[in-house]
Amino acid sequence: MNRSAHDRDVAPKASNNFESLLGHAQTSFQARAWDDARVAFLAADALNPLSIDDLERLAQAASLAAHDELSLKTLERIHNACMEAGDQLRAVRAGFWLGFRLLPLGERARAQAWLSRMQRILDGIEGECAERGYLMLPAGILKSHAGELDGAEELGLKIKVIGERFGDRDLIAFSQILRGRVMLRRAEIEPGLSLFDDAMLAATAQELSPTVIGLVYCNVISGCTQVWALDRAREWTAALSEWCETQPQLRTFAGPCLLHRAELMELGGSWSESIEIARRAAERTLISNDPMTAASAVYQQAEIHRLRGETAEAEAAYVECSKRGREPQPGLSLLRLAQGKHDAAASAMRRVIGATMDRLERTRYLPAHVEVMLAIGACDEARAACTELESIATIYGGEVLSAIAQHAHASVLLAEGNAQAAVEPLRNALLTWQRIDAPYIVARIHLLLAHASELLGDEESAKLERGCARQTFEQLGAAPDLAALDAAAKSIAPPASPSTHGLSARELQVLRMVAAGKTNRAIASELFLSEKTVDRHVSNIFGKLDVPSRSAATAYAYEHQLL
Repeated sequence: MNRSAHDRDVAPKASNNFESLLGHAQTSFQARAWDDARVAFLAADALNPLSIDDLERLAQAASLAAHDELSLKTLERIHNACMEAGDQLRAVRAGFWLGFRLLPLGERARAQAWLSRMQRILDGIEGECAERGYLMLPAGILKSHAGELDGAEELGLKIKVIGERFGDRDLIAFSQILRGRVMLRRAEIEPGLSLFDDAMLAATAQELSPTVIGLVYCNVISGCTQVWALDRAREWTAALSEWCETQPQLRTFAGPCLLHRAELMELGGSWSESIEIARRAAERTLISNDPMTAASAVYQQAEIHRLRGETAEAEAAYVECSKRGREPQPGLSLLRLAQGKHDAAASAMRRVIGATMDRLERTRYLPAHVEVMLAIGACDEARAACTELESIATIYGGEVLSAIAQHAHASVLLAEGNAQAAVEPLRNALLTWQRIDAPYIVARIHLLLAHASELLGDEESAKLERGCARQTFEQLGAAPDLAALDAAAKSIAPPASPSTHGLSARELQVLRMVAAGKTNRAIASELFLSEKTVDRHVSNIFGKLDVPSRSAATAYAYEHQLL
């Protein structure tokens, strides 16, 4: 077997005999120096064929160091060697891992061929064995993805029984992950998360093989994030990060780990760290042949650019994300909204909402859908989306989903002019996001509370709420939000007094824009209000000033020095 110059450099120069090379390889493997182990095993194998035990170590080291082709070839070699030696069960185990690793690499036909061949071998063997449980796993995963939850759960329970009978911790953990995901999809959140926790205890205690530890981490964190169990997601992401950092040569799980960290750092307001870690995640996933994680890492970068007002960079990143096969929504629609391209934002959100069937997946889009629909004055669509969020929150429970639904509900109430009813859900959502430590979302809620206070005539509270929002936006570097605050501040007049002819500060602000010739839609866009709210303000202005039209209101404003 040929070795590259890199391999010759990494292999110990003084070790040119088989025993020394093999000893170094095994020591490196135990130390979880995966690439060093790979290189040394290859060097030893070039001198003398490795034993099946050492070939298994080579296959695992190569996989963890993201040398997939070498890992797959080695597993095939193990299978063939075991079949020749008459060790069919060990051959089946190697064939299972070969097929199982091919599935996420997109080689489904080849994967299914290997798994089917392994099943035929097992069918000819009498008695129970752990390998029967392993071969049930791909079918269970496929049933879960297809929504055949009863069938997936049945297989998961069979895998559990087999794992316990043979004391196979890896198999038990696989069963817990499969059944946990089924329960989450059934909205049995606490039982599902409990199964995840059990699997994670085995992973953090190093009771599982390294590959299975990585798979458990990624599946658990992904599942927790899907059901908005953000506290657990943070805790397990910290554990995953620690596990990855103890293995500098780990490549296979490093990308997803970094992506999870980047997403949670954005939520926590560490935007500079988030975008840097997302860049590293994209680099790592390209090495490890994980295109979807790479695309999500690019999306994460786009989100930070958008929040910081780096429009060109955000645009380019969303385009790149789409090229890599990931839906660039809802971020791209929110960017279009900030650019004043309301129709484009609305069309995109209507498309993605219409195409997304999974309830939990829809929770990723519905809040942005509410925001966009309110911006174009489509209050009926916004309310429908809000009602759906409330329904999903009721089904799945959890304080975060409830906070998301209450935030959306309050936004709709404010757009409809019902400020009094909006205050309580906003306060409830605020408390949840403060506990979760999500400063940007908290600041956005402060702005809505400011708007509610204005509508209720409480200018002092509105000022306090805007001050809280401004402080957070400045700390985060949220340039678009700061610009919107500044624009609003310039046009807000002092509180209503006799000289204002009974108009509130917001009504004076709207009157000045009417006098400047702006349409209600343009005013709504600039003030981040719905057109319905602006219509109500204009109607109030006409009534208080006793004028019949926009031109008459403008003339009245000039005559009485309201501009």
